Amino acid sequence: MAKTGKLRLAITTPFRFLRRMIRAPFVWISSAYSSFKQFFTEEPDETPLPDSLAKTVSDPTGLFYHLDALRRHLLRAGLFFLATTSLAIAYNQIILEFLTRPVGGLQDVIAIDVTEPLSTVMKTSLLAGFALALPYIAFELYLFIAPGISPRARIWGLLAIPAVLILFVGGMAFAYFVMLPTAVPFLLNIGGVTAQIRLSSIVSFVTRVLFWIGLSFEFPLVIFILAIMGIVNTRMLIQNWRIAIVIIAVLAALVTPTIDPVNMAIVMGPLIVLYFLGIGLAAIAQRKRS
Repeated sequence: MAKTGKLRLAITTPFRFLRRMIRAPFVWISSAYSSFKQFFTEEPDETPLPDSLAKTVSDPTGLFYHLDALRRHLLRAGLFFLATTSLAIAYNQIILEFLTRPVGGLQDVIAIDVTEPLSTVMKTSLLAGFALALPYIAFELYLFIAPGISPRARIWGLLAIPAVLILFVGGMAFAYFVMLPTAVPFLLNIGGVTAQIRLSSIVSFVTRVLFWIGLSFEFPLVIFILAIMGIVNTRMLIQNWRIAIVIIAVLAALVTPTIDPVNMAIVMGPLIVLYFLGIGLAAIAQRKRS
């Protein structure tokens, strides 16, 4: 009898293993779907803030749970940032060539200090690593905040992550391919002086311009968020378009690396278009609020 049982076990083992292998993907998909559905439908705790603070003071164990969750999210984000920084270090030559291309490339720049190449490589690698890791860092922070907001806000928050990335990358692309080719020759030909450009100087200049122009392209998203919160509305934005253009002109003057009106106008044009795009997004936000 025992031999029969062992024989049956030996014969059926491959089939049972195959059944588990076939079922495993379906079980995983079902579990992932349940977690996904719960994440976007579960209502947050509606306890008022004073009551929550009083509960935390009397029993701080709940705070420890949230701090531990934040630690896990920050740890994963930090590990991803470390990986992207390592990747940027491996390709630092390509990154430096990209950043110095507005002045001709690496062969047209000089390094004065002994540590200048090393410090520039480390700086650009950290910045590039952070830029590559930014969407994932934002996603980890979103996962930490999401349980405390409404299901609708979770959906809008998830959609905002790629929107932030697209607008930021679009602003940097505009600065690199449209603005810098106009601004750099103007700056280098003032007074007929032949300039010898330092590596650290051009890298700092280009990264600063890319960052601030990319940040300014987040304008429509800021307007949309303010409209969602009820701080601004479509009528207010349309009525004050003249004031908005003045503010855009001041912003363009701050982020433009030159003082000539041509480059300032190059920056102002897209920002004005983005402002009116923000008005359209504000109209969508108002309908969502109503």
